[in-house]
Amino acid sequence: MTKILIIYTGGTIGMVNDTKTGALIPFDFKQIQQNVPELGRLNYHLDVHSFSPILDSSNMTPEIWAEIAQLIQSKYDEFDGFVILHGSDTMAFTASALSFMLENLSKPIVLTGSQLPIGEIRTDAKENLITALEIAATKNDGKAMIPEVCIYFDYQLFRGNRAIKYNAEKFEAFRSPNYPILAEAGVTLSFFGNYILPQPDRPLKVQLSMSPNIGVLKLYPGISPQAVRAITESSVDAIILETFGSGNTTTAEWFIQCLQEAIDGGKIIVDITQCQRGSVELGMY
Repeated sequence: MTKILIIYTGGTIGMVNDTKTGALIPFDFKQIQQNVPELGRLNYHLDVHSFSPILDSSNMTPEIWAEIAQLIQSKYDEFDGFVILHGSDTMAFTASALSFMLENLSKPIVLTGSQLPIGEIRTDAKENLITALEIAATKNDGKAMIPEVCIYFDYQLFRGNRAIKYNAEKFEAFRSPNYPILAEAGVTLSFFGNYILPQPDRPLKVQLSMSPNIGVLKLYPGISPQAVRAITESSVDAIILETFGSGNTTTAEWFIQCLQEAIDGGKIIVDITQCQRGSVELGMY
């Protein structure tokens, strides 16, 4: 029987309205199971690991990513796949981080959640959870169909390190602007094999060393030297430079000098575009 480990970190999927305050408060996974009796009809062996306390995804940290990675590593040979229930606000961050922390994956790690709590009549939680489990259990020639970290949300499966949350109000919360979807759920599950990573030929390797000492500098017309230096002269190890279009920045002498001084001081600077589609092409203009 296919064995799937559900890792419940928290998120809207496991929330319920407090009758006194009207605020959303978390409950445990047993109550999720009560709201999704269909889980009992799946021909899988499901185990659950719940975080304690349950997390608001806004409180996600690299230390928790390491905890998740180590949990998967310790259970890797025991289970066929992993489903992580996670708040949608930082889901894309976690998926991206895990994709780099867990090298040579041969098994699926599917993150999912919901926009409405699982107890709501119109909730999207049931479909997201059930289909995420089906994806994690799907095999081709005895091997996992999806040997990578991914996000399943609203009938589409995204590569974990290519997805972004773009909408806080619609069930269609995620998009993958620069990479095709890996699968789509309709009457059947359709997998798009040309876009899925191949099975690795090396064993799982877990990377736990991460530095959170990163600065982000988003450019805008009229940005001041003081605003730039607040980042470039800080004690960060690296700077993500969010630039215009295909990687363009102001050519003002003071700005170039700020970057040069940061580089000379040992900082790594990575140029990314503010555009959701396309990529950086230095020297185009």
